[in-house]
Amino acid sequence: MPPGARRRVAVATLEPDTQGAHCCPRLHEAVELVGKRWSGAIIAVLLEGGAMRFSEIGQAIPQLSDRLLSERMKELEARGIVERHVHPDSPVRVEYQLTEMGEELAPTLAELKGWADRWLT
Repeated sequence: MPPGARRRVAVATLEPDTQGAHCCPRLHEAVELVGKRWSGAIIAVLLEGGAMRFSEIGQAIPQLSDRLLSERMKELEARGIVERHVHPDSPVRVEYQLTEMGEELAPTLAELKGWADRWLT
């Protein structure tokens, strides 16, 4: 897939019933993307820390393995939520930061955190 291209994901939706209830496919896709294991935590860390190196993200989420962190970073980059910047210093330095799309998740994650603080005690 070329850089910047978005992979479309098929999602299950309910057809409207007689009372008009249905599942919005975009909402479902967004919840699946941000709710994937560790993705929300990675986004939250980058919202708080700004541009960070891989090891710094890993230190901020100690329960997350390097293998899974690498997998999630690639997924978030492919979806346009995270950007990877390579600085040609010696040694080469790689940093990750949220894109504008990723930054726009800040109020949503703040609301979700408030809900979690109220209900998941």
